[in-house]
Amino acid sequence: AGIVDVPGHEDFVRTMIAGVGSIDLALVVIAADDGWMPQTEEHLQILTYLGVERAVIALAKSDLGNVENVTEQIRNHLRETVFVKSRMIPTSVRSGEGIENLKNVIASELAAVQPQRDFGKPRLFVDRAFTMRGIGTVVTGTLTGGRLHRGQTISVQPQNLQARVRSIQSHGIEMDCAQPGMRTALSLRDLAIDQVKRGDAITASDFAPASALIVQIERSPRLFAKQPASAKATAGKPAARPLKNGGSVYLHHGTSRVAARITLLEKEKLEPSQKIIAHLKLAAPIFAFVRDRFVIRDGSEQHTIAGGVVLDLDGTRLCDARDLKLLSMPATAPDDIDLCVRSEIARRGFVPRKTLLGRSHFSAGEISEALMRLQRNNEIALSEEIAADGAFWGMLRNQTIALIDNAHKQNPERPGLDLSELRSVLRDQPENVFEALIAELCTDDFVRKGSAIARASHQSVLPVRLQPVARKIREALSQKPFDPPPRHQIETDRDGHLVLRFLVESGEAIEVGSDAVLLRENFEHIKARIAEFVSKNGPATVSELRRALESSRRIMVPLLEKLDREGFTRRVEDKRMLSTIH
Repeated sequence: AGIVDVPGHEDFVRTMIAGVGSIDLALVVIAADDGWMPQTEEHLQILTYLGVERAVIALAKSDLGNVENVTEQIRNHLRETVFVKSRMIPTSVRSGEGIENLKNVIASELAAVQPQRDFGKPRLFVDRAFTMRGIGTVVTGTLTGGRLHRGQTISVQPQNLQARVRSIQSHGIEMDCAQPGMRTALSLRDLAIDQVKRGDAITASDFAPASALIVQIERSPRLFAKQPASAKATAGKPAARPLKNGGSVYLHHGTSRVAARITLLEKEKLEPSQKIIAHLKLAAPIFAFVRDRFVIRDGSEQHTIAGGVVLDLDGTRLCDARDLKLLSMPATAPDDIDLCVRSEIARRGFVPRKTLLGRSHFSAGEISEALMRLQRNNEIALSEEIAADGAFWGMLRNQTIALIDNAHKQNPERPGLDLSELRSVLRDQPENVFEALIAELCTDDFVRKGSAIARASHQSVLPVRLQPVARKIREALSQKPFDPPPRHQIETDRDGHLVLRFLVESGEAIEVGSDAVLLRENFEHIKARIAEFVSKNGPATVSELRRALESSRRIMVPLLEKLDREGFTRRVEDKRMLSTIH
């Protein structure tokens, strides 16, 4: 087990908070001759805010006080807290009373503690950074979330600096790998001492730090209960005063301390015993995860006034009533991964799968399993790259289908709705969402036809009114099959443009460059003639092929370039030969 010794004096509460951020069991030492002190109360609230639920009470100096009376006093203070059943052991360093019993109780409590989870995202919040001769930069802290190995490349956040782990120690013992929950010392190569400080995070990931957070803040009801009885006296205690909108506070997270401005999102002030969702604008970035706990102290750092949990690391987004409702869902059950995943996706409409809750206390495997469950329940839609809210995805899908059906109705001669037109309508959606939408439709009743998407059942049909125009264009393209008229002479009006596009899109005609179109049968015929000529006479120039096929340079140059691209012919200097593939 890792052991962290933190000061108890009220002048060192800041140091105490940094030390207890990742502990599983608190050993609270109370002197029998002093009893319950103001700093004891503050420490109790801090432990509660940080989610510590197990404690052992060591009643020190038991030979100097009335143990029975002080025990009753402490029990009264612990009433209605998670520590109400904590073991209380009278001890005396003079007589040795209770010391062995205390050791046994601590061992028993630790045995009942669940091991810290390894969810594959190691973080070590630095509480000390120093140099050692012959070793270099050393940092210490409590490792959480995952393992760190000797030789591993790590990232120092929020500076986003890279370094390599030279060696690892825990309580003076060398090791190859540090486990979650261990007090850990890392010697780091390629990192100067002035590049790392207390409050930084050592991690194996490249997740970005956060400068604005959406959080749930709570204030202990004990801010009222443990203050003087009179309303006037209570109102005069800074810790018990309402936390007002727009106030300046200090956020204590991990081992970091940063100034912040708080914006309450549901009401104008937060009283003791209340919870509320709020926005924190930080003066400097921190390396936080969703579900991280923190403590808030007032601007003068004289009082602990609140604590809370991180709900969202993107505090730059404005929160409306729907956002607040969705944020409240995981706040009530932060360990319910399905609820957290569903809330995250619903708030944003869609999330890239590789970043979904990446900065959270859930492993990649747990997140993937939650996605599958939610998909089976039709609550979300999944593609290879994104996870989308079911309602959002259904709306987007229905909108797209309506656009495709309308295109079939308005332009039956077209193979479908051009993807560039669809992309323009859905321009507010990112490219990965658009591609995922098209891919999903194509697994259902839709197909991709070149640059268009259509219902699989759709057959391009030329309207009756355009049939005469089509006959004229076919005749024009057939009169000189290898040297048809320029395109602008064929599509002289909108109807001509529609018909020619229909012939090309249906495959009946082939575009050759930007100014010419050949009927497919003529295109195949000219290819065969080129192959015959080159096979008989060897590599040929454009002029030789033009004369042999009774064509023109206007047709032959773009035609041969097209055949080069298709791998039918190959250009060598100024001549064409048949491709070896052909």
